[in-house]
Amino acid sequence: MIPKCLNKTALVQTRGGFFNPMSNADHLIPLSKLPDFDPRLVPVEPVAQQLPPVARDMLQPEALLARFANPPVWQPELRAEPRFTERKTAHAAVLMAIVLREEPTLLLTQRTAQMRTHSGQVAFPGGKVDDADTSHEMTALREAHEEVGLAPQHVQVAGALPSYTTGTAFIVTPVVGLVRPGFSLAPNPQEVADVFEVPLAFLMNPAHHRRHRWEAQGVVRYWYSMPYQDGVHERFIWGATAGMLRNLYHFLSA
Repeated sequence: MIPKCLNKTALVQTRGGFFNPMSNADHLIPLSKLPDFDPRLVPVEPVAQQLPPVARDMLQPEALLARFANPPVWQPELRAEPRFTERKTAHAAVLMAIVLREEPTLLLTQRTAQMRTHSGQVAFPGGKVDDADTSHEMTALREAHEEVGLAPQHVQVAGALPSYTTGTAFIVTPVVGLVRPGFSLAPNPQEVADVFEVPLAFLMNPAHHRRHRWEAQGVVRYWYSMPYQDGVHERFIWGATAGMLRNLYHFLSA
């Protein structure tokens, strides 16, 4: 089920002063398409108040299922990005796959460089709703199976978060699923360059959430990043993926 929200008509950010994503933003260029743009180099804004991490016992499967079964009244921080395109919006769903290891982790992908949208970025498995899909849950499970080979029988769907509209005009529903260990993966090499896991406790700790500010084309844009050092690899989680994770944090900490 989708948790209750205080305000379902939020603009871009209800707590940080973002602007209406539908106002005069239709001709913005996606940040990833700007010449020599590197989100890692964009200044990070100072944090006025450090929020506490989600308690570790809230990250266990029983607590996660209970939270979605009886969701609190809460406020998502991020609902939409500035529009980069005038094309018609399309519905999509992603799978926030929480792997039930001794310390729960989140399954993420690195998109291939040839992808048309969000190429090379860290993302959740997911994609556009097909005509045959009867629910966002079905879309998320189908896309996760097609992208990384995660079989639906390994996933217990806990619920969904409010939709998040990307600058590329996708209205994305994040579906949260609990994944039992013992699964095998077979990433689609056309879409997925890598699959990895990040400790859920790391992602649910705002000490690791960085808020960036960038001004271009006469518009100030903001986004979050959550860089994670995975051995020799820096997993730079930012943009829509980080925004949905930030909403998950607020949902679990409410």
